Amino acid sequence: MKKGDLDAIIFDLGGVILEVDYARPVAAFIQLGYTDFDTLYGKAQQASLFDQLEKGLISGEAFVDSVKEVLPNASTQQIIYAWNSIIVDFPPNRLDFLKTVSAQLPAFLLSNTNEIHERSFNSLLQEKHNAENMHGFFTKAFLSHEIHLRKPDVEAFKYVLEDQGLIPERTLFLDDLPQHVAAARSVGIQAIQLKSIHDLEDVLAPLLA
Repeated sequence: MKKGDLDAIIFDLGGVILEVDYARPVAAFIQLGYTDFDTLYGKAQQASLFDQLEKGLISGEAFVDSVKEVLPNASTQQIIYAWNSIIVDFPPNRLDFLKTVSAQLPAFLLSNTNEIHERSFNSLLQEKHNAENMHGFFTKAFLSHEIHLRKPDVEAFKYVLEDQGLIPERTLFLDDLPQHVAAARSVGIQAIQLKSIHDLEDVLAPLLA
């Protein structure tokens, strides 16, 4: 694969651009008394409540209310803080690297996220990285709670391809989860699984030369 073989790159967010830590919200919710939270939410799979939030089928308020049914003594602030604890930060120079990529090829974001996390990483961008939101780094950002589709549903990938008129075989997708990479490949997209968030520059360097 070389630069001339590609028309566009689609990026995942968490684990590719933004460092996340799934152990942190698990620990935070268990500390609040949600003792089986680790069986409901994780990197490989999650309960339907979280899918609904990520697809924008329920609001952030409805999500918090559902959690309060299990944690009646927890405040809204405590629940949101625990939920947002998954977000760590953007690795050094990562956002500058995205600008370099976007200057050479159309770059898109396809992220499983939700309105609560979006507010949190936007605040991080504004407070520490002199940016308003993720949209400024991409030709277009596709967020699951806005398009009502999430990976690994193949319809999420088809939505991006059709919206932008992209040819699957000339599109590269980067994600850290094998089930998402497999789904992208199933619709003809070239896809690479990143083993570490720090691999991004090394993976893309040959394509940008």
